[in-house]
Amino acid sequence: MNYELMVIFTPVLSEDEYKAAQKKFADIIKDNGGNVTHENPWGLRSLAYPIRKKTTGMYLVLEYTAPTDLNEKLKIQLNRDENVLRHMVTALDKYAVAYNNRKNFGANAESKTTEA
Repeated sequence: MNYELMVIFTPVLSEDEYKAAQKKFADIIKDNGGNVTHENPWGLRSLAYPIRKKTTGMYLVLEYTAPTDLNEKLKIQLNRDENVLRHMVTALDKYAVAYNNRKNFGANAESKTTEA
């Protein structure tokens, strides 16, 4: 299955801590039989409403393919990490995968991932 993970980290992270956090969650996916197809760190953005008295957050979007049971392991790690303000995992259908491939790799890119 194809999934998209969006994570909002606390804004007090240094650049190195932010990169280490990105690597940590990408490694969790890879270590449990998944494959990260696209990584998009958005950096510091304003939040629509305060979360834990923070008005900004460091965003990360990961697109990946993985077996379904990986998501529970991933959610446990996300909930344990004190630097994570919010997270959301979305299952992508074949149309979303095709749209993301066009967006990430250009208009006439061949499908880089297996379809749902």
